Amino acid sequence: MEQKNEMMLTFDSRSSNESFARVAVAAFTTQLNPTLEEVADIKTAVSEAITNAIIHGYDNQVRKIRIRCQVSERTLYVQVEDDGKGIADVKKAMEPMYTTRPDLDRSGMGFAFMEAFMDQVEVESKVGVGTIVRMKKKIGQTQQPFA
Repeated sequence: MEQKNEMMLTFDSRSSNESFARVAVAAFTTQLNPTLEEVADIKTAVSEAITNAIIHGYDNQVRKIRIRCQVSERTLYVQVEDDGKGIADVKKAMEPMYTTRPDLDRSGMGFAFMEAFMDQVEVESKVGVGTIVRMKKKIGQTQQPFA
């Protein structure tokens, strides 16, 4: 029988909450017994999604960010959601090196990092409504048996 578990977290869009949120997601993932590398990958991807919401979605205004996580079998599902200004062209925003905030020395690599560290990344966004980033990672694929 399939084991499912989920959690939801809502917090202020302050930079100081980014580390709290990524550690909360990492702690939730421990039930899947991930490797240290898998935990680091998840934390990096979550950090990038949260940072995007704070800087691009809310222009550093304090509003709410929601994270939903679910584990099912050996897979972690993470959803990071904001009610910010939204993304006009998601495809363009997901291109490496593309940034709408060069004034803040943003590298434009947030989505590229999410895609590199997670198995799947989907972005849904509406201008004036907000953005949802959905990420998925299968835990245990990279574990090698001892020789």
